[in-house]
Amino acid sequence: MTKIPHLIDINDFTSDQWCSIISLAHEIMSAPMVYAGACRGKIMGTLFYEPSTRTQMSFQTAMLRLGGGISGFDNPSNSSVAKGENLKDTTKIVSGYSDILVMRHPLEGSSKAAALTADCPVINAGDGGHMHPTQTLTDLLTLREEKGTLSGLTVGFCGDLKNGRTVHSLLKALSCFDGNKFILVSTKELKVPEYIKDYITAAGKEYVEYLTLEEALPHLDVLYMTRIQRERFGSPEEYDRQKNVYCLDAAKMKLAPADMIVLHPLPRVDEIAVEVDDDRRAAYFKQANYGMYVRMALILCMIDYGFESKPLLKGTVMNDVCCTNPKCITHTEKYLPHSFIKTGSVLVCDYCDERISL
Repeated sequence: MTKIPHLIDINDFTSDQWCSIISLAHEIMSAPMVYAGACRGKIMGTLFYEPSTRTQMSFQTAMLRLGGGISGFDNPSNSSVAKGENLKDTTKIVSGYSDILVMRHPLEGSSKAAALTADCPVINAGDGGHMHPTQTLTDLLTLREEKGTLSGLTVGFCGDLKNGRTVHSLLKALSCFDGNKFILVSTKELKVPEYIKDYITAAGKEYVEYLTLEEALPHLDVLYMTRIQRERFGSPEEYDRQKNVYCLDAAKMKLAPADMIVLHPLPRVDEIAVEVDDDRRAAYFKQANYGMYVRMALILCMIDYGFESKPLLKGTVMNDVCCTNPKCITHTEKYLPHSFIKTGSVLVCDYCDERISL
């Protein structure tokens, strides 16, 4: 069975490891009772600093179905965080109570910061607008089950591609499989970050950018819709300028191929009309259900690792340099070393991947 110490970024896995986890998830779906007691006596700690329905409940349900227990919080105001406790102290204490730790946090790089000193494996359940690797494993399982392959697909991404952590993680993952192409649909203000585009290009994959869904739909095997995320905007006015720009409805679905599938990490607001739910190509509710099984597989692959903390920071500590991303965890957790990877004339933040020109 595949075993890893932490899951912070989807590329902490090799593609062989992704496929191993996806295959195990398929086995669990086929024979769930075989795995019903696999985590008996184990505890999963859950630290959800941000609201969540599907991710939190699917992790909790996954652990319960494996026979384990859960402990943690889903509202930091009900914990010592409200008293000013820093991230290190919270995760250090909870990881001591747990066999595996799952964390969602609004600041980017927070999961890596937690993993630096945690005493058990850490799973990133979403760190701001940065990464969401377990959603990506869910998406990969969905594609294999619904399309039968992870290669040779033309995948469209639509919506908030700048702040969409699910988009960033999935683009990185699908860039590792042969023959995939990407169509990126967003407003000019919400384009995919440059570091993700650089990753796609370095992987030798093609991408094009469109402003409208109508341009993209006829060419797609998969459409990955995302909501315009109110919580990622600096002001209500900024959000109001972007909301309601994209809405997939029955009329637009007529432009799409008969075998295209529609995915969405959920929750949706108004970017997919309810009438689309009745289209046989709508796969987003199935996608959410697949998430529980892939998280069961992931927990099994990590929880018996025989945990040994390994170096996570790959760069050089430069405490006199500050990350320019205002949402980076280093701005609030002052004790963290400022680590950067130097690439030519650019410094890349080790926590949030922000690029700083020298």
